[in-house]
Amino acid sequence: VAQEAAKAALSDCRARGYQVAVTVVDRFAVPQVMLRDRFAGGHTPPTATGKAWTAVSFRSATSELATAVQAPAMQGLRHLPNVVLIGGGVTIDAGGTMVGGIGVSGAPGGDADEACAKAGIAAIKDKLDF
Repeated sequence: VAQEAAKAALSDCRARGYQVAVTVVDRFAVPQVMLRDRFAGGHTPPTATGKAWTAVSFRSATSELATAVQAPAMQGLRHLPNVVLIGGGVTIDAGGTMVGGIGVSGAPGGDADEACAKAGIAAIKDKLDF
């Protein structure tokens, strides 16, 4: 299922004209699958992994966290190891429980990365519903 989500996210980004990397992690933020499109930049695999790890670790989309760290009390999150505060990391939820996360990197902007990540989740939705 993780591989199917990653392939769907990669395919969605390709259809939009973006070369990206996609990482799917389990609920403990351990990578299960990582795919990189042929011309995606060298920085995209670790960034996609960091986005997925961050989303799962903080149980929140990285786009929401990027906004939250603007508050003075939250700015310390920016300096934690492995935290990537750019849109494109989304949790994967099933039956009211977080079961994993997906991170996409390489599209022109975090919002485009996030759209591809959500397409990956949508592709496996029927397999997640209990």
